[in-house]
Amino acid sequence: MSIAVGEHVVTTKPGVSVQWHGHATTTIVDSGTRVLTDPVLTNRVGHLRRRRGPRPGDAVYSPDVVVLSHLHSDHTHIPSLQLLDPGVPIIVPAGAVGAVRGLRAFSDQIIEASIGDTIRIGALSIDVTPAEHDGRRWPRGPAQADAVGYLIRGSATTYFAGDTDLYREMDQWAANCDMALIPVGGWGPTLGPGHLTPQRAAEAVAHIGAGHAVPIHFGTLWPIGLDKVRPERFHAPGADFVTHAARAGVAATELEPGTTVSWGASA
Repeated sequence: MSIAVGEHVVTTKPGVSVQWHGHATTTIVDSGTRVLTDPVLTNRVGHLRRRRGPRPGDAVYSPDVVVLSHLHSDHTHIPSLQLLDPGVPIIVPAGAVGAVRGLRAFSDQIIEASIGDTIRIGALSIDVTPAEHDGRRWPRGPAQADAVGYLIRGSATTYFAGDTDLYREMDQWAANCDMALIPVGGWGPTLGPGHLTPQRAAEAVAHIGAGHAVPIHFGTLWPIGLDKVRPERFHAPGADFVTHAARAGVAATELEPGTTVSWGASA
């Protein structure tokens, strides 16, 4: 089987599509089950605004499950969660509800999970993995929940790394995944700890032996008024990652927000 993205074709297992909506928001479809990651469905998050790609349309509002990687407001975005269809299960790191008051409105939908847990949703099993990132809601707030990633297993294995730096045991948690959705860069002219530069992201996908990789987290949100400050930090990370990944022996595809990478009988 082949992955098709426009004119790009690579070989992998059948049965999965991934649509990147910008930042860390993706829709993963595997075996008929739809997983929505870290939904940011508005054009603004606090002092950040969407500068590239369309605002996700109504089709994203009806996933079978939502996974949240950590509590920063550009990943756990309460206004976006409020746009989703009622009753959608939301998997969050253990301790998240106590740390984020807005999550309490979704208490009947929340599944709190710890690193090492596995949750079954439809035809999928979702493993909770570690992430090397600050899991607090606010920079000076209490550490009430870990940052996590998710390994989504169905007809293929997709690793949504959340927001993370490379850590030593990453290859034990996400070994030989078919697809790695890897965070590259960020939303501002500086990049603090717990993030991956394009080169380090390439080292990460090589470290875990990913079959294919798609860079996310870059080139979508940017602080208001800083458009001309280090614009290469906004535009360049995806292409730079693809170049570094190729040098590391990993096939990678840079998507535009709103586009899909898919593989199956019609590819």
